[in-house]
Amino acid sequence: MTDSDKEASNNQRDSVRTPLRAEVKFSHPEVGDLKLHTGNISDSGAYILSEGHNVPKVGERVAVQVQGMGDGEAPVVMMRIVRMDKDGVGLEFINDEKSE
Repeated sequence: MTDSDKEASNNQRDSVRTPLRAEVKFSHPEVGDLKLHTGNISDSGAYILSEGHNVPKVGERVAVQVQGMGDGEAPVVMMRIVRMDKDGVGLEFINDEKSE
């Protein structure tokens, strides 16, 4: 079992997480627009480092957009906060057709 398999097993995640540090714009009416960074990503979501900022509570929907993509802007994706810890928040991608 690889370290990634152990991590996925220990955290009961369906998707393998890949370490990635990318700047993102994290938006919510409670906190406005924050410039934060990812800690990792997967097919089902991302972990965003809160970097000392207050962030909305578990269950809240947020808009996330990767910054610095070169030509043009990256799409804004809707995500839901599914967990929090002292370093950041775990987010899952929202499929609007299923979540409404």
